[in-house]
Amino acid sequence: MISAFFNTVFYDPIYNALVALVALIPGGDVGIAVILITVIIRLILLPFSLSAARTQRSMKILEPKIKALKEKHKGDKEKEALETLALYREQRVNPFASILIVFIQIPILLALYWVFFNEPFPTINAARLYAPTPLPDLVSLEFLGLISVAGKSIILAFFAGATQFLQAHMALKGTMKPSPGGGMQNDFQRVMGLQLKYVFPFLIGVISYTTSGAIALYFITTNLAGAVQEVYMRSKLDAESSERVRP
Repeated sequence: MISAFFNTVFYDPIYNALVALVALIPGGDVGIAVILITVIIRLILLPFSLSAARTQRSMKILEPKIKALKEKHKGDKEKEALETLALYREQRVNPFASILIVFIQIPILLALYWVFFNEPFPTINAARLYAPTPLPDLVSLEFLGLISVAGKSIILAFFAGATQFLQAHMALKGTMKPSPGGGMQNDFQRVMGLQLKYVFPFLIGVISYTTSGAIALYFITTNLAGAVQEVYMRSKLDAESSERVRP
């Protein structure tokens, strides 16, 4: 039942959109279609990502007050929890918003990945197509006529890893400063940051090389879009902060 829901709500719509893009793009370039559908999905998810970023920034601002509450009610977890929730209500912060947004994004991004993984072109899975979805007259697996997206590509795999490093660098910029008295939490944050910045890009590069050029293009596009999105969200949030403090 879960599989049927996932396919109906996420997988099939994304696959149909990808096939339609291949049919509409001159030359039926699958590589360009992969890039376009990835960008479209990222744009659809942008409002959710921006909402999550607002919540995370608000939580960061409230950290000193939350720490003070923990010190004030040390040993009384119930009182601490009640006053913390009251503080969130007072500041109009929903601490669970970012978790909800992650749950919204994960199935969409997973469906996007699995479509590229399970539906190799030039074969079209007609059983998954909607009636209005156009069938491509031509399907080209040569991205811009230069690199095949059907087989392995060391060039695309390298760029997938490099762009993942860039995206991680942008996402972690300014967030790795240790909190005063953080102790083990600071050490954990540092280790996780190092893994995201150096280990994860290597894994993405390996996955991209061992699967296909289409998967590599997906990672390259989503990483670049994520880096651009990070810059946009920070400028947007900085502008909102400036508006709030302006007399």
